[in-house]
Amino acid sequence: MELLYRERERESEIAVYDTNELYGEKGCFRILQFSNGDVQGAMDLENPSRIVLEYPRAIVHLMEQNNLSFERAFVIGHGIGTVSGHFADRSVKTAEISAAIVKLSRNYFGYVGADVEIGDGRDSLERESDGLLDYIVLDAFTEKGTPWHLFTRECFLTAHRKLDEQGVLLLNVFGQGRRDAKTEAIYATLADVFPHVRAFGLRQEDPRDPMNRILVGGKRPIEAKIRKMAGFEESEPEYGTVLEDSMFG
Repeated sequence: MELLYRERERESEIAVYDTNELYGEKGCFRILQFSNGDVQGAMDLENPSRIVLEYPRAIVHLMEQNNLSFERAFVIGHGIGTVSGHFADRSVKTAEISAAIVKLSRNYFGYVGADVEIGDGRDSLERESDGLLDYIVLDAFTEKGTPWHLFTRECFLTAHRKLDEQGVLLLNVFGQGRRDAKTEAIYATLADVFPHVRAFGLRQEDPRDPMNRILVGGKRPIEAKIRKMAGFEESEPEYGTVLEDSMFG
């Protein structure tokens, strides 16, 4: 890999690399990556409009499948701006905790979409008007892992209030294997707030391998065409403990 840029912000290090191979695929890729190796975004330099990573492809499919003509969405976690950039013709607001990530998305990944609000995504969501959003997408990670305050019952209740009567909340979640206590707790919390939930997991050879999941909560039944889910398949976690703000001080 060729290092193009590295920056330290707060206690995290973020870097941009060019590489000729990504997850076994040969080509010319540019990636945004934490120092622990977690890839936060990827671009195909030979076909920049292609969505490279599986989970944003699956999220885009779910959004188009359930409301092709949606108008308003709110995204927590910017990365390189894949989802908001794909829907540049809609009203998509984005909140991102890291100013460095937003800068790099523009300078190295060609993001030209709407301005991104720098700050805590939950605080930004609280300021949205009630009942107007078609979608909320929660794709927020730091080098230390999942920001727990974004996955509590109180936060999901805020999301429920901000969504319209057909609204849907989509979560990108990464867990340590098929039985992951964190994922199970998030799923139980989502089901405690939303009447309709579904869960999809990226196929894995060994059930102990780390697993990427998309959890979905909706005010109406959620549709998906598995053949268009970029390798994700139905994978419902066990129900864990409902998360409350009080658990995290």
